[in-house]
Order: sequence, then C-alpha cells, then structure tokens
Amino acid sequence: MDRLPVEVIGNILSHLRAARDVVIASTTCKKWREACDKHLHMLSFNSDDWPVFRDLTTSRLEILITQTIFQTKGLQGLSILMDDVDEFSASAVIAWLMYTRETLRCLYYNVRTAPNVNILDVCGRQKLELLVLAHNSITGVDPNYQRFVFLKSLSLSYVSISSLDLNLLLTACPKIEFLGLVSPEIAITDAQVTVELTSQTLKKVYIEAISLDKFTLEADKLEKLHLKDCALELFELSGNGSLKHFKMDDVSILHLDIIDPMDDLEIIDVNNFTIIWSKFYQIISKSSKLRRLRLWNVVFDDEVDFVDLESIALCFPELNYLALSYELRDELKESVLHYSLQGSSSIENVTALDLGWTVLDEHFADWVACLLKRCRNLKTLIIHGVVSESKTNVECHMLASFTSSIVQLMRQYIHVNVQFIYE
Repeated sequence: MDRLPVEVIGNILSHLRAARDVVIASTTCKKWREACDKHLHMLSFNSDDWPVFRDLTTSRLEILITQTIFQTKGLQGLSILMDDVDEFSASAVIAWLMYTRETLRCLYYNVRTAPNVNILDVCGRQKLELLVLAHNSITGVDPNYQRFVFLKSLSLSYVSISSLDLNLLLTACPKIEFLGLVSPEIAITDAQVTVELTSQTLKKVYIEAISLDKFTLEADKLEKLHLKDCALELFELSGNGSLKHFKMDDVSILHLDIIDPMDDLEIIDVNNFTIIWSKFYQIISKSSKLRRLRLWNVVFDDEVDFVDLESIALCFPELNYLALSYELRDELKESVLHYSLQGSSSIENVTALDLGWTVLDEHFADWVACLLKRCRNLKTLIIHGVVSESKTNVECHMLASFTSSIVQLMRQYIHVNVQFIYE
C-alpha cells in the first residue's frame, strides 16, 4: 500500500462510502489522511450505517457532518440519508451543499430541515448528473433559473410537488434519461388529480405507489416503463414506438390507452392486474419482436375472456420465454379452457416456460400438457403452486393426482428440466 499513488488510495477510500469508515481509515497514516482530504470522490452519511447517529443530538450531528465534509476537496458524490433523525437547521445543510455543489455529480438527499431547503435553488445550474430526493417539498419551479443541464437521473420519493412543477422540472432537465417517482404527494389544483408529463429524452420511467385520476406520459424515446402498486383511472402513453420493456406489478387501471406504437416491444411483464384480454391483445398484437411475455395473477374483466394461445403463437414468433398463471372462473372453467387451447400452432422459440396456479383443479395438468405440446424446443419448465398449510382431503387428493399426471406427462419430455416451486 505504501507504493500506491495517493490518488489511488483516494479512489479506494471512495468505495468505502460510509463517512465513519472513511474517517477511521484516514487515521492510518499521513498519506491516507492526504488521500481523504484531497482525492476522496464519494462520501455517505446514513443513519442506518451507524446506530450512534440516532443517539447524537441534532446539533452534534451537524457539527460532525460539517467537519467531515469541509475536510474534503472535490467531492463528486454525496449521500445524506437521515431517516430517523430530527430536523436539521437549514443553514447547516445549505453550507454542506454550497461547499460541494461545484464538483458534485451525484446527490442522495433525505434530510428534514426547518425551514425547508430548496435543493433546486442550491444545486441548479451546476454539474449534477444524478439526484435522489426524499421527504422534501418542491414548489415554484423555474426551468430557466433552476436548470439542470447535465442531469440524467432523477428520483423523487415521498416528495410533495404539483403536477405543473413536476413537468417544469422535467423541462429543466434537457438530458434526463431516468425518472423515478415513489409515493409522491401531488398537490391538487382542481377536482381531478392529474399528472401530465412530457419529455423528449426520457428512456426509463419507474412509478410506484401513486393514486391518480389521470396520468399522461409523452416520451418519444421511452424504452422501459415500470408501474408498481398504482391506482389510476386513466393511463395514457404516447411516443414514437421506442418502448421495449413494459412492466406492471400490482396495478389497477380502469382505462389503459397506449398511443405509442408497440412494434419494438421485447418484454411484457404483468403481475396482479385486471385486464380485458381482447383490448390488451389489440395493444400488443403488433409486437412481432416480443421475446418475453409474463402474465401472472391476471384477472379478466370480462367473464368469458381468456388468454388465446393461438394468437400468442401466431403474433409473437420470436418469443423465447412465456409465463402464465392458471386463473379461470369456476362456473365457466371448462368452456373457457376449451376455447383458450384451440388451434395447433407451435410456439417454436420458447425455451423457458413458467406455469402456476393459485387454486389447483383437475384441469391444470391438461393445460400444462397443451402448452408443452406447443413448445417443441422447450428446455426448462418451472411450475409454481400455492399449497395451503392446512390441506383438506380434497386438496391432498388433487395434489396427489396432479403429481401422478405430471410425472407421467414428463416421461414424454425427458429432455426438459422440470422444477417445482411451492408457496
């Protein structure tokens, strides 16, 4: 270590991240002290890293953070995450940001202050490339003054902001490629809670725990969209057909309107979602480049609706991964199952198949057999099942019957690797 240049030692210390570890390491020798002072790139203060943070008074904690930051020069990354700590004084926090802002590239900020610190005012017009902001409020965005020319990634968690300010903030970031929204508090400006976002550069969008009447997203270069734990009456997406990855996890949308052409779509992953298959299929039917399709715990809004395997086989010739869960209403199960399995077109390129049930019945094994027959080049089959701890005699008999059926069935497909995952 003695032969290493001081710049390399500074890079090593930067990978420690946690301020406590960096300070301890810097006491090793004079050379390490110099590396910490002049060549440290990343520093992190996290209340979860060191329990003592929670035991210190706020004023004492402010002094420690101030002393540590002010001993460095040229910090490129700063993380201040104080979840369970009382409010800091705004003057101390502003001092930290003013001291580092000219060189900062990444800022992770979760600090409660009195009064609130406007991060956009302090860090705007600087060189930030990544901003992660939590438990804060943003008001009165001015895209001309509070401009983030280099910002590529923006994440807002539990942030209070109006729909207008959110859109203006995107406008102030001409190079933004990623937007993450987690449980934002959207200020209500009229009877409806509406968010309308427009960006010419966004490539990835992640939205979690948001409840709105209307969400409109216009993003010409969007490649990946992930919605999670959302309740939306209307979701409207428009663009230039660049979307490749579309994921919805535990989402409720009454009206899904995708104006964006889906020709380049490669991955669809839907979990815990209520859909009308005919409308959903109409949206994705032209996605001839689709490689992965996952429809899991999907509930059909129409009683006689079903996933049409023949349509999947014909419209998605490049599909190599398919995941379907067995969800059919009892009163129409036999007839719907019959129509969903109609046709004989094979799904030639599928090599991995995930199948599962929530409630096992006598038709599940037949359903599996039909899918195996279509997937002629299958290599891996994973069967997911829900098995209750207190099983009735009927459930035990059903599980035993399925086991016998699947063992007999797989003798015809000895080249397929079969796995079982039970919950």
